[in-house]
Amino acid sequence: MSEQNKTLDVICMGRVAVDLYGKQIGSRLEDMSTFAKYLGGSSGNVAYGTAIQGLKSGMLARVGNEHMGRFVREELERAGVNTEHLITDPDRLTALVVLGIKDQDTFPLIFYRENCADIAITPDDVSEDYIASSKCLAITGTHLSNPKSRKAVLKALEYARKHGVKTALDVDYRPVLWGLTSPGDGETRFIASDAVTEQLQDVLGLFDLIVGTEEEFHIAGGSTDSVEALREVRKLTSAELVCKRGALGCSVFSGPIPSDLDEGITVTGVRLMC
Repeated sequence: MSEQNKTLDVICMGRVAVDLYGKQIGSRLEDMSTFAKYLGGSSGNVAYGTAIQGLKSGMLARVGNEHMGRFVREELERAGVNTEHLITDPDRLTALVVLGIKDQDTFPLIFYRENCADIAITPDDVSEDYIASSKCLAITGTHLSNPKSRKAVLKALEYARKHGVKTALDVDYRPVLWGLTSPGDGETRFIASDAVTEQLQDVLGLFDLIVGTEEEFHIAGGSTDSVEALREVRKLTSAELVCKRGALGCSVFSGPIPSDLDEGITVTGVRLMC
């Protein structure tokens, strides 16, 4: 399919859920009593965000056949996201996340994803024609953690490569979703794991763009030194690397990794003044 005939700018494949945010900011999650409901999940957020920015985006995932699944579908559709391949799973529930904001550095959260709908996606759910209809396929790294969803991701990437579709990976590393913490510890953002690094490195060469925080590049590169981690990733892929650095903004690396992150194409963060 030629570029001008593609009907979508990006297809997002991965986590899509409902986020329940505690409204008592500054409290422990144990003490929060009211919650606000939002669309969540890294892939769901990207599909929504790109749509409201004017891109033609699509969502490739599963949701449950229940109230939360209908909420996710309706929220995406209101933003203009194509949901033709957002599959309703008759046997599983839509994933939930319960979150809070305790202070500037503490954001407690619990993932409710046991046998959830989106992680149950299979290769049979992936349409070659649908993948071919997009300019880009954006994957969330969480779906590489489960054998079934990993097979679906690899099938989608195969179709993308076959039809000249650009590919993007959001590393999206949550140790709890790789089984590295207790189920209630969703807050921990980094645990070193040779097994996770190996599973990520097996697929890095399939992507044209890789996005992650410094900690996420640490797991992808197998080093807690950010420059060294990026260099290890670079050995495996020629992708554009975008390293998110919090309040410092982000640094982009198109070629060899320099000795300092600031030597990349660095876009500084924006501070809002009230």
